[in-house]
Amino acid sequence: MSETGLKVFTQRKMAAIGLLGFAGGLPLFLTSRTLQAWMTAEKVDLTTIGLFSLVGLPYSTKFLWAPVVDRYAPPFLGRRRGWMAMAQAALALAIAALAFGNPRTATLAFAFTAFGVALLSATLDIAIDAYRVDVLEPLEAGAGTAVYVVGYRAALLITGSAALILADRMTWSSVYLVMAALMLLGVAATIWSPEPPAASRPPETMAEAVIEPFRDFFARSRWRAGVILVFITLYRLADSFAGNMATPFLLKSGFSQTDVGAIQGGVGLLATIVGAL
Repeated sequence: MSETGLKVFTQRKMAAIGLLGFAGGLPLFLTSRTLQAWMTAEKVDLTTIGLFSLVGLPYSTKFLWAPVVDRYAPPFLGRRRGWMAMAQAALALAIAALAFGNPRTATLAFAFTAFGVALLSATLDIAIDAYRVDVLEPLEAGAGTAVYVVGYRAALLITGSAALILADRMTWSSVYLVMAALMLLGVAATIWSPEPPAASRPPETMAEAVIEPFRDFFARSRWRAGVILVFITLYRLADSFAGNMATPFLLKSGFSQTDVGAIQGGVGLLATIVGAL
């Protein structure tokens, strides 16, 4: 890579995007794989653990309220950073609330709290993606995506590997409180992040925010539009079913939480990153 190409990674906004990627990735496993490990340790039945995968629905349906995030701006930190800061602060509180829950004796309340974490996390994803579009020049988009993914994967290593290893040395509640504290790093990163120099104009009406993009999409894609939407909805379905109960299976097979964290969450994730590269 040329010297000019390397300079793009030395910009303040690239460092900010990396930190925001870390904040965006932190809640994901805390409502899925890592949460399943906690529930397995608490001897929650497998049917309940399987049903808990439904708390991840906000990640698949976030397009429903993305226009609201795009349309309205908070009264502080601008249209993008304001939403990021609010979502991250709320996530720190929600993850802390999850830490004080009990998956075995207060399962329903625990489920609603986990759903709240996923909802806030999906909203944070919307805001971060919009911020990246606004703050990066077209030629910086590839580098920005790479930096974001590195931060995101680093968070998955913390929550999918380190969290399980820590759980063999402290209570699960303490582990989740540590994760809630790490979420506050995202708030600091958001405040430090540069404001986009020329943010896109917000839609003037909800019709412009919701109806016009769909009309444009169907006008350009025509008959392929339905096929594209079905593909987007279903292409990861098999992976989701196959991997949904992997962590409870490994723990019930006799592996320790440290084993699962080090191999599945650590070596497994690193191998995935190397394979992707």
